[in-house]
Amino acid sequence: MRNKERILLQSISLANSGSSNDSFDCGFSLHPKLLFFAPAATSASDGKELTPEQLERKKKKEKKAQAVSNVSKTAKKKTSKREGEETENPTDYVEPETPLGEKKQLSVKWQTYNPSAVEKSWYAWWEKSNFFTADPNISKPAFVMVLPPPNVTGALHIGHALTASIEDTISRWRRMSGYNTLWIPGMDHAGIATQSIWNYVLLTAVTQEEYSIYTALVPGTELVQSLNMICKLLETGFLDHMSIFRKERWTKVWNWKNECGGTILKQLRRLGASLDWSRECFTMDEKRSKAVTEAFVRLGNEGLIYSYHLSRAPRMVHWDCVLRTAISDIEVEYADIKEKTFLNVPGYEEPVEFGVLTSFAYPLEGGLGEIVVATTRIETMLGDTAIAIHPEDKRYSHLHGKFAIHPFNERKLPIVCDEILVDMNFGTGAVKITPAHDPNDFEVGQRHKLEFISIFTDDGKINRNAGAYFEGMPRFKARVAVTEALKEKGLYRGAKDNEMHLGICSRSNC
Repeated sequence: MRNKERILLQSISLANSGSSNDSFDCGFSLHPKLLFFAPAATSASDGKELTPEQLERKKKKEKKAQAVSNVSKTAKKKTSKREGEETENPTDYVEPETPLGEKKQLSVKWQTYNPSAVEKSWYAWWEKSNFFTADPNISKPAFVMVLPPPNVTGALHIGHALTASIEDTISRWRRMSGYNTLWIPGMDHAGIATQSIWNYVLLTAVTQEEYSIYTALVPGTELVQSLNMICKLLETGFLDHMSIFRKERWTKVWNWKNECGGTILKQLRRLGASLDWSRECFTMDEKRSKAVTEAFVRLGNEGLIYSYHLSRAPRMVHWDCVLRTAISDIEVEYADIKEKTFLNVPGYEEPVEFGVLTSFAYPLEGGLGEIVVATTRIETMLGDTAIAIHPEDKRYSHLHGKFAIHPFNERKLPIVCDEILVDMNFGTGAVKITPAHDPNDFEVGQRHKLEFISIFTDDGKINRNAGAYFEGMPRFKARVAVTEALKEKGLYRGAKDNEMHLGICSRSNC
């Protein structure tokens, strides 16, 4: 019998006899119940000792095998745990039914956070329980805050969510601190934005239902095309500016407000905002409208509010000829134009030319010759009331105190010296002044006490102050007409490309 067989038999014999020996140098290990082969470090298949390199390789193999074994055990434990959880709580993520306005049912033990399930039903109970309603009859110190009213024209965005979260934290803290807390909700009517949208919405309905001649306009048309159609309807007399908002159309606007407003109110509730809904406001409801009227009347009576009709000084504003209203600086967007460019403008079938500097001459009184000026809005020359030069410009020193003659109405235009406005090294060094239609010219007019002549109607047409020939023309058609009239009189001096910063209303693209 060979050596290995004798060793195996001896091991079995020792195991059966209960010997305390549990290992042998030959490479076998003993267990009270199991016998398994574990090669000893000092033996090899050929009976020789392993080299250091072989021992190192063997250790690496053993570590790798042990790591695989540990991963397998961990995976089995996780699988077992998941299976156990599913068995223990088979109703995970199933929301128990809570009647509307009742306190939320909490019978389920949630294993993970599920926002839609966890947050559901709480707000309806809070609101029904009047937790956020302020009581005017209690003696607690008052804390009152108004939610900045979001515009009714849209939905809340992340900025609204941030503001509401901060204010809700403040309100809840004050309420918990013993204050009689009132946080007032409300919405803003956003008048110009609403008008812009409903000019489009209502005009589409008008075209489809009543004026088949304009069937080219269909739902989905760009806003600028809709505004073009509005201008056509106004010009042809089919409707006036306010008729599209009258009677049943006005009702539609209010229905639309309620629909958009309902979305906003739902969003605020979903945020969990602790608002007192019994005091909800809208900036055009009856109470707020009366309050606004009262406030303006009081301010007017106290001389604290500007009014042109009360004979106070005029002011320069941004005016939208489509919406027919003044707009704020932040509602004006600017386009940088590098050269002659044609742009689509609401109310005009053909594109309008911009980015051009036009030069023309004013005849001087007394046969003294002419003075050449330049402008990017040549139609405004119909409202010119002066010509400005630099007091140190020797080219025009002989014209101090003189007058030019307006070629279309014979109005005398004083030549004034203004070192603030005029750069004598730019262009001809002479500047036409239209105080009523340019912010820089407005200031010149105030400094030199010039006449302010407005030449535009509120819808952007030329009025009677510009003369009978041009009266009634849309302003950009008048631009072409004035250029042609100057050419006929021999006063046109040419045009060239000019960079400009063009202001455009963000609401109407006008």
